[in-house]
Amino acid sequence: MALDPGCVGKTYPPARPYPVEPETIRRFATAVGDPAPVYTDPAAARALGHPDVLAPPTFPFPVVMRALDEVFRYEDIGFDPTYLIHGGQRFEYARPVRAGDRLVTTVEITGARRLRGRDVLTLRADLADAGGEHVVTAELTLVALSAVDGGGKA
Repeated sequence: MALDPGCVGKTYPPARPYPVEPETIRRFATAVGDPAPVYTDPAAARALGHPDVLAPPTFPFPVVMRALDEVFRYEDIGFDPTYLIHGGQRFEYARPVRAGDRLVTTVEITGARRLRGRDVLTLRADLADAGGEHVVTAELTLVALSAVDGGGKA
């Protein structure tokens, strides 16, 4: 399978809303090792002027990955995610993600290239709340490794 550079600019329909719940935020904060009370204690969040607990800054990553599972098929663009590594990410916030949000994600392919023998896919994901207010833009770079690189059978 060869990565199709013609896929750059392709935009996918919005994924179904992702409900951001306090328990999901707590589990994510625990998983990334961030003990900040603003992620688990509503009183701490309110003391900082927020209506409820906030999500850690990298929380949109799994939201985007769920959206990718819903809206596109890697084989349609010739990208093999069997041995996928996360090459990079960047987030630009309009406001923090908070409990109670229902995030709707729209994905666009912004880059598709071959680099040092590996396919590199760059994506932009715009996340908005259920009312359409822009919350955060995530830019992700995904790199496909070969079976040998990934440890599987060549």
